[in-house]
Amino acid sequence: MSTTISPRELTGDYVIDAAHTRIGFVARHTLSTRVRGQFEEFDGDVRLHGDHPSESAARLTIRSASLQTRQRQRDDQLRSTFLDTDKHPSITFTSTGVEPAGDTAYKVTGDLTMRGVAKPVTLTVELTAAETDSSGDLRVQFRGGVTINRNDWGVNWNAATSVLVSPKVTLEFDVIAVRLP
Repeated sequence: MSTTISPRELTGDYVIDAAHTRIGFVARHTLSTRVRGQFEEFDGDVRLHGDHPSESAARLTIRSASLQTRQRQRDDQLRSTFLDTDKHPSITFTSTGVEPAGDTAYKVTGDLTMRGVAKPVTLTVELTAAETDSSGDLRVQFRGGVTINRNDWGVNWNAATSVLVSPKVTLEFDVIAVRLP
């Protein structure tokens, strides 16, 4: 962590800085190609408790139609047949527990909801920076992710899709959050 700020000083409520945050995914397609994408529209908040990380919490809401892979036809298909964004406009994560996993590493357990299906997942999270910016706002940076089986959430199109696109999808994030006054 590139800071001299103590964990106690991090305690507070934060809002995700969407302009400086990336929420993405990686999926294997046709045996070897990896498709990378990200979501352009999301919001969320974090409550940090520096002395007692188990009292920390996070919430994230992603607009599923904001998915981008830089290939329009693929994006349209992912939005309609995989994520069914007309019926399920949001993907959400709400934490249910936080456990320290090292000096700046954490296991964050929570409910991931896609296509109306909520399942528990455990994210690997690392606090990578904490700095006061030129405006005097405290900013923290977290990186991490989790690999899920998309079929557990009904994110599938047809039988052929299971052969062409791996059911394993890595969700990854690089989040900047700003402490509220």
